[in-house]
This record gives sequence, structure tokens and C-alpha cells, in this order.
Amino acid sequence: MSRKVVRTSKFRHVFGQAEKADQCYDDIRISQMTWDSNFCSVNPKFVAMIVDASGGGAFIVLPLNKTGRIDMSYPTVCGHTGPVLDIEFCPHNDNIIASGSEDCSVMIWEIPEAGLISPLTEPVVKLDGHSKRVGILSWHPTAHNVLMSAGCDNVIILWNVACGEAVVRIDTVHSDLIYSAVWNRDGSRILTSCKDKTLRILNPRKGTVITEKEKPHEGSRPVRAVFMSDGKILSTGFSRMSERQVALWDPKDFSEPLTLQELDTGSGVLLPFYDPDTNVVYLCGKGDSSIRYFEVTDEAPYVHFLSMYSSKDSQKGMGYMPKRGLEVNKCEIARFYKLHERKCEPIHMTVPRKEVQSLRKELRDMKAEIEALTKRVKELESKH
Repeated sequence: MSRKVVRTSKFRHVFGQAEKADQCYDDIRISQMTWDSNFCSVNPKFVAMIVDASGGGAFIVLPLNKTGRIDMSYPTVCGHTGPVLDIEFCPHNDNIIASGSEDCSVMIWEIPEAGLISPLTEPVVKLDGHSKRVGILSWHPTAHNVLMSAGCDNVIILWNVACGEAVVRIDTVHSDLIYSAVWNRDGSRILTSCKDKTLRILNPRKGTVITEKEKPHEGSRPVRAVFMSDGKILSTGFSRMSERQVALWDPKDFSEPLTLQELDTGSGVLLPFYDPDTNVVYLCGKGDSSIRYFEVTDEAPYVHFLSMYSSKDSQKGMGYMPKRGLEVNKCEIARFYKLHERKCEPIHMTVPRKEVQSLRKELRDMKAEIEALTKRVKELESKH
């Protein structure tokens, strides 16, 4: 009779824990826009959230330690004339943040060291080049002052932010709306998903397609995709029956997925957040009240479900803290900033190292006791 062996993983017991109420950011009017971006960006200094604003687009930037109720009159970054659709902090300078808007522009802002004391209306740089709204932003992971933007004009632009110029313009590749555009770890490749049901890997220097995959998911709903550290691609999408799926692909052979798993019948797009250090990927659905997490390995079925963090409130957006902002001495391996209707709630993902160690010690003690009792029984039996 075969016995099912539980796969060993040091991340099997990772658990999510929400911050106490007084450590949340309260009374913030999170944007009501239906755009599928994160609506939140965080770094070790600040947390930024897109908010509802009359007469244009705005987002709020708070020092990380400014928790509790946020006053309605707290200053915002409010230079756009249309709603803000995406924001992202620069990975090389914690005081610099980019924003993309319905007004077709990208703006670069410098946040004062202590946070805002008055509304910020003048960007450091304004980048004009898109003819329709700009919904996707991504800073280059290794090169300074390089920003990628993707607009509803089906165009991707790589900007030199230092001089405010478009360096590469990719405008003949995508025939429809771009759903996602991300860099690989060293910034040598760009991965895009598009409404024309095609995943593409691009050469960012030439703006050309290296390889592509048609219909990674059969459904017509939006697809999201990210690079793994070994060059593989993880995508989320929908089946023909509108079931949510996660798949892993090897770009060297796009014919079949390494694995394709159906998750549920939820309607929200699954936003993937990948940690290359632990090979754990977190899937956060807009409108869901849960975060699923999986470990990606070299063994079939490659994408292994670990666990799920659930709460009663659904998420309107999600910020993901860079690794350098985590409290590793508390065994924290990831931290999310979950947006509710009126607040932002930090969620810590922790490896329960002490608990595991204490359980192991208990098991060792129990084993020693059993061995001692067995030995005692044998001694008594031999006497009789």
C-alpha cells in the first residue's frame, strides 16, 4: 500500500498575519477606478496609495511610521489632470516615485525626506509620448533612471528619466491593449501580456520580439505574467469556462506549459508577486479576500501550493515591500500592504522558525521517552 509523502519545504508553514488596527493607515479614500494595477507602492521609507480626488488625479504618500487615522486635509501629490492609474517607487532612490495617468502623461516626483507638508503639484520631470492613458509603469531593476511605461495606445516607451527623453519606442508589436509589462531580474528582457492573447518576450534595446506564445490561457479575460529567476515564466489567466488558472512556461519550448492548474471561479485578475530569494510566488486577486502562495521548484508539478492567507475584507489593491524593508530578525519573508475601501493594512508573511524548532525538540523528547519506555518494557519482559 503506497503512502502519500508530504513534500518537504521550509516554506510549508509560512503564515500571514495582519497588523493590529493601530498600526494600519485609516480614513483614506482609496481610488474607485476599476483599473487592474496595484494602486499601492511601498519601500522602506514610504507607502503610497492612489486616492479619489476631485478635479484630477492624486495619490497620497505617507512615511511608513505614520499609522493610525490620516487627516482628510493631509497633502497629496496632485499634478495630473486625470485619474492616476499606476504608481511605482524607484528601486534606486526611495524618495523618487513615478505616476501614470488618464491624462496620457507620466510624471516623476521627489518626496521630501520627512514626507509631504504641503500638496505637491510640480513634478521633477514630465514625460509626454503616449496618445492614450498610461496604465503600467516599471522601473528598470539594475540601471538608474530607466523607466518603462505602457499605455492604452498599445505602445511601450523606455524613458531616460534624467533627460526626460524616450530612448526606445515599441509601437508596432502589440495590436491591442497591453495587460502587463515587466522586466526580468537583470533588465535584459521585457515580458508582456496583451489583449490579443499573446505573451511576448522582448529585447528592450532593439524593441524586437524574441519569442512569443499565443493563447497561454484559453479565456478572454486579462492575463498577467512574471519572470522566474531561472528564466521560466509564470502566468495567471482564465480558462474558457472562466476558471482562474496559474501556469508555468519554459520559453525555450512554448508548445506546452510545464504545469497548468485551475484554482477557482473567482472573477478578479490574479496579480502575481514573485520573491526570487525564496522562489515563492504570491497571487492576490482584486476583489478577493485572500492571498494564495506557491513554491516554484524544478520538480513536477513545479508550482506547489503552500497555503492561503484569508480575511473577511476584500482587497482593492496591494503593495509589496522590497526585501530590504523586511524585518528578517522576526523571520519575515514578505510583507503586503492591502488596500480596503478606507484603509491600508500591512500583512506580514512569516516563517515560524521558533515554533518549528520547539516542535522538533518536543518530537525528539517524545522519541527519547518512547525509546526509554520500550527499553524498560523489554527489561521487565526479560525478567519474567
